[in-house]
Amino acid sequence: MFSELNSILNTSPESFKQGEFILVSDRQNDASFLIHHFLSFYLRAGCKVCFLGFVQSFSHYSAVSQRLGVSLTQAREKGQLVFLEGLKESLVVLLRGEPEVSKRSPSVDFLRDPGSGLRGLYNFVQSSVRGSEGGGADWGPPVLLVDDLSVLLSLGVSVVDMLDFSHYCRATVCSELQGGMVMLVRCEAEEEEEDSDEDSERLLRGLTHQCSLTLQVQGLPTGYCRDIHGQVEVCWRSRCDGLQNQKKLFQYKVYDKGTSFFARGTSSAVL
Repeated sequence: MFSELNSILNTSPESFKQGEFILVSDRQNDASFLIHHFLSFYLRAGCKVCFLGFVQSFSHYSAVSQRLGVSLTQAREKGQLVFLEGLKESLVVLLRGEPEVSKRSPSVDFLRDPGSGLRGLYNFVQSSVRGSEGGGADWGPPVLLVDDLSVLLSLGVSVVDMLDFSHYCRATVCSELQGGMVMLVRCEAEEEEEDSDEDSERLLRGLTHQCSLTLQVQGLPTGYCRDIHGQVEVCWRSRCDGLQNQKKLFQYKVYDKGTSFFARGTSSAVL
């Protein structure tokens, strides 16, 4: 968990805004350090967390969280964390064909039946965030984390289906249950993949209209720098007519157990 970022966002595990949809995006850089931050942040806050991991295995996220002082294994055993091995589930279907009926995961039904959209995945999220209602451990408001939604583009899911999925998740998690959502999307397709790049841009624009806060991670305009790894544009999006969005730009450096943030121009490494 990065205390400097908490200060920038004016939040803490003891006091954070409920009903918020945070969109994390990156371009020619890696924003995964922010996903690790929010995962440890909400677990420390005592929230019930549903994590959809389409990029890495559970052991990867667990190893990083351990360095940040959070045990994902304990959180999952206590029922605080529900982790979907999206990468593993998808590979099972794509590489091995149809598994036994008893071992099928309806969360990846979109791979077996593209026409079904992401209803199975939404049902998984809904049952996970409602799992503590009416009994069990007294967890805080539910939180949905997705790393990363744009992976589904390469699995044949349409932008419309993903925007619908996000909309229904936000209606359930943020509006109805007063929890939170954090989604990561990437926009850096290879030059020859123009259609995919266009879809990722459409996805980013659509999600931006839904969210309340965006964190856009980019490379430095001046190029590579050993002491500064990139910059983050933080934008608080207003939902009230007549109010302008507020933006701030920060440069950052990622360490093994933390991240430092600098207001643009205040770092001695980059002006």
